[in-house]
Amino acid sequence: MTIDRIQLQPDYSISKIIKGGWHLAGGHGAIQEQQSIEDMKAFVEAGITTFDCADIYTGVEILIGKFLKKYKAAFAAGDLSPIQVHTKYVPDYSALATLSKADTVKVIDRSLQRLGVERLDLVQFAWWDYQFPHYVETAIHLSELQQAGKIRHIGVTNFDGAHLKEILDAGVSVLTNQVQYSVLDQRVEKCSNALMEENGIHYLCYGVVAGGFISDRYLNAPDPTEPLENRSLTKYRLIIDEFGGYEAFQKALQTLRQIGDKYKVGIAEIATKYILQKEHVAGAIIGARNLNHLHKYQQISAFELDTSDLKTIQTIVDNSAGPNGPFYELERDKTGKHGRIMKYNLNEG
Repeated sequence: MTIDRIQLQPDYSISKIIKGGWHLAGGHGAIQEQQSIEDMKAFVEAGITTFDCADIYTGVEILIGKFLKKYKAAFAAGDLSPIQVHTKYVPDYSALATLSKADTVKVIDRSLQRLGVERLDLVQFAWWDYQFPHYVETAIHLSELQQAGKIRHIGVTNFDGAHLKEILDAGVSVLTNQVQYSVLDQRVEKCSNALMEENGIHYLCYGVVAGGFISDRYLNAPDPTEPLENRSLTKYRLIIDEFGGYEAFQKALQTLRQIGDKYKVGIAEIATKYILQKEHVAGAIIGARNLNHLHKYQQISAFELDTSDLKTIQTIVDNSAGPNGPFYELERDKTGKHGRIMKYNLNEG
């Protein structure tokens, strides 16, 4: 079964299902290095050739680098399809006020070294707090590193439309914006779609299954009690509260299950396909610690939601209470319940 692809540039295409790396950073259970490397190979063989990681995902760039090194000959011979590694540049909150180009160069060089590559395919730039104005200057520094050959493409992560426009107006070419986007969270549509259209920028979407909440596992299941199993569930349980609470969430799952019955797939596959069929969306980032759900990811390319399906899902969105406000504003509030669970200073060493 073929995984759908999208051409982002004439010489750059990605798989529309992207293998996420956060789940390999240790916050979702123990990681077996050699098994994880072999799992990466299986994903590539299945057509999922695009990997998402970050400078702040502990050990993940190194792990992908070991995969690239182990199978260097297979890539060179064409036995494995070329992969695209999307990493991030996430300066520590404590560094935002004084961040220099030298600081940026140091982290980009470290990512190159960890991955064992001469050029980073895509660097997705994040900024914790807009009260510190160096984000435009830092984006320009990344553009200079792109011109120097260290970066192929520049993206951003969790930028709203107004602040992304500042970067574009400074002359920085931005290919993608990685955003939280799901049946439960539509905030990004309200602030960025027109800008994406005008500038040919694509969304790369995380949270499409809300850390696993949007799945058959939670259909008709009781509201899980604290402490939750991992950081993803902690984060997205808060989004469920914003959406309207656990009862409203259950009604949404029931609706998605009905559509899943039509295509003989799971709730998660319907929710992912829904986002992939949204305007300006190039890819859905799926957290995967292992191969358990690989066959389900492949099913996503086997069907299309029709107009009736999309209208039915839209009723879920229309009946939701939220989340509301500018995109990612809840998560930027360090004193709020969303911000308090974030880790703002991880880019060390």
